[in-house]
Amino acid sequence: MLISDGRFSQQLADECPDIDVIIRKPSVSILKAAVKFLKSEKPASILIEGDRISKNDFDKLTGELRACSMTTSSGVVESLREVKDRDEVNLIGRAIEIAEKSFLGLRRLLGGKASDQTQDGTGPVPACQPTRLMSEKQVADALEAQLRHYGAVSSSFPTIVGVGPRAALPHGTPSDRLLGDSPFVLIDWGAREGQYVSDLTRVLITGALPSKIDRIYHTVLAAQEAAIRAIQPGTLLSQIDHSARSVIASAGFGKSFTHGLGHGFGLQVHESIRMSKGQDRPLKVGMVVTVEPGIYLPGIGGVRIEDDVIVTRGGCRLLSTLPRDLESNRQSLT
Repeated sequence: MLISDGRFSQQLADECPDIDVIIRKPSVSILKAAVKFLKSEKPASILIEGDRISKNDFDKLTGELRACSMTTSSGVVESLREVKDRDEVNLIGRAIEIAEKSFLGLRRLLGGKASDQTQDGTGPVPACQPTRLMSEKQVADALEAQLRHYGAVSSSFPTIVGVGPRAALPHGTPSDRLLGDSPFVLIDWGAREGQYVSDLTRVLITGALPSKIDRIYHTVLAAQEAAIRAIQPGTLLSQIDHSARSVIASAGFGKSFTHGLGHGFGLQVHESIRMSKGQDRPLKVGMVVTVEPGIYLPGIGGVRIEDDVIVTRGGCRLLSTLPRDLESNRQSLT
């Protein structure tokens, strides 16, 4: 039973015609509506998702429903979403396609080509402004404009853009630092198509790359390739993480890989699958995950390369298609 209110009556009828719905009155809280329904159903026991309810609401429910046995759980719904069906994979593929077209559109814009400008000829950045003078925030805004241009509902999450030393911030907020201030920039972005999302990261090389950044770029790429080769049904999540982490550690950057290798995604950009240390669960056919090793050197910069992968019966298949090698990611600026 779905409990909602009058704001969503028509939307529920259109989008969820087979679901039983209770439309509560404005004077009735959603908790009171739930209690009334549960009292009428008289269940012997109730399972509550503990991750999604406050302690105060839980106490109110237990106080009102003393005849029921209350049990909390964690991750029941999320576990049902770990394996994607064919329709979900197609929708995720569409979100990836939009994200990739948008990134290529941004690259054309940075190179001074106007093929993706709006119909009035303006576009996200004034034509008179050299792209090397764009700020991180302007790059992020331009990419999100491209996402909408190609049909995305929105970005999957606030776009991350980090120039030079700020690429060492895995979740850095775009700032006023200029694109031309450093010879490389990290961009982490995704598209939301309908209800499903994508998640990708690339590093664009915009000038003469310092030897240390060149080294960590090739190390990260080798780590990602090792992880992708290791993905197959039955392999433990922690083993996939180790396959990438060992490559980075062997190159002397083990302490600079500061997060897990990847995560599940679908309706949300972070879902319950986590490829990291201690995650001793096996991969299953139909799981869709990111593979995103990174090396971050404070004050110097960072590299992360992220792609989207589905587990198949024979191993895995890359859902994203953008080239990952360094030469393909060299970018001219105006």
